[in-house]
Amino acid sequence: MRWPRSLLTPAADDDDDYEKRKAQATKWTHALNATDWTHYTDPRTVVPVVLLTATCLGSYTFYRSYLRRIPQASLIQPTFWRKRSLFGRVTSVGDGDNFRLFHTPGGRLGGWGWLPWRMVPGERAGLKDKTIHVRLAGIDAPELAHFGRPSQPHSQDALDWLTRYILHRRVRAYIYKRDQYDRAVATVYVRRGLLRRDVGLQMLRAGLATVYEAKSGAEYGQLETRYRFAEAWAKTRKKGIWGAGRAAFESPRDYKNRMKDVNNGSPPISI
Repeated sequence: MRWPRSLLTPAADDDDDYEKRKAQATKWTHALNATDWTHYTDPRTVVPVVLLTATCLGSYTFYRSYLRRIPQASLIQPTFWRKRSLFGRVTSVGDGDNFRLFHTPGGRLGGWGWLPWRMVPGERAGLKDKTIHVRLAGIDAPELAHFGRPSQPHSQDALDWLTRYILHRRVRAYIYKRDQYDRAVATVYVRRGLLRRDVGLQMLRAGLATVYEAKSGAEYGQLETRYRFAEAWAKTRKKGIWGAGRAAFESPRDYKNRMKDVNNGSPPISI
């Protein structure tokens, strides 16, 4: 018995579609295998790609290390301490041995001061949470009045001197560590005329600070000998705090210890 042709035709049509799809798949696989991959290994293609990638990665690394602005001491990378310096502008002076620094990486070469988006804010509101608190390393200035405690003699003189010497000036701070008050302890240099001056050293020579004395944690940046010589030089000439004579003199460290005893064992202020 023969099957009707109408029942055979769909099966034949399905076979034809299957063969067509199989042929198309075979052609695509053949075309993929036939692709000339040597073009992608040609040095004329590989070398520019490698150079471009290396340039991008190198530029990003350079930016992060030298051109990225650091707004606060807490954001300084651990690898920066004792190895790097920070360049910036002093925006305020809070005491005789500490100040606020607005970090301007690269200085004028980095666009600061002439590019519209690289300007130091002129108002206090624009500086909020954008400055690094810096503590001068190796020295201790007379204490201003804090928390109801009286000020030391010459504390205002020290503040006025430091304000005149560095306020609104560009300085370079060689940072050593972050202290318990979230400040960057640093040796700071400022240009005065053609010379670069160590700010802490000049304060010692002016007789407005002592060499920092502490049982532990003192930081001098390998300048302790030079600092002690400058302190001795100011003593012999009775400059600043040394003018009243040794009997009436109280060092900032002795003052802090005395205030600690007065306040019944509260921790001393190391500022």
